[in-house]
Amino acid sequence: MNNRAQFVSEPLLPVGDSFDTATMAAGGPGLPARFTWRGQECQVARVLDTWRSTDSCRYGANEQYVRKHWFRIVTTAGQELEIYFDRQPRRGESPKRRWWVATVR
Repeated sequence: MNNRAQFVSEPLLPVGDSFDTATMAAGGPGLPARFTWRGQECQVARVLDTWRSTDSCRYGANEQYVRKHWFRIVTTAGQELEIYFDRQPRRGESPKRRWWVATVR
């Protein structure tokens, strides 16, 4: 079995109100339990790992800011994906496009 991660960097679209509201209440992004990716609806079976990536303030202050919230998940179809929530949308992107699939195994 090939266990190598394939870089994809493609947007995903959360489905309805399937977000983790407990995480949202604590100020983080609520991982969607269901999402559409590559025209298929996917469902999260389990979360294997979570982490955050930070970066320095872009305006010169001596502070660190969370830029992305990462999740390594397994779908009910058996795919292992690394997905992330981008706290600041990319230049020229819709502000609603914040969830991305980074890699697939």
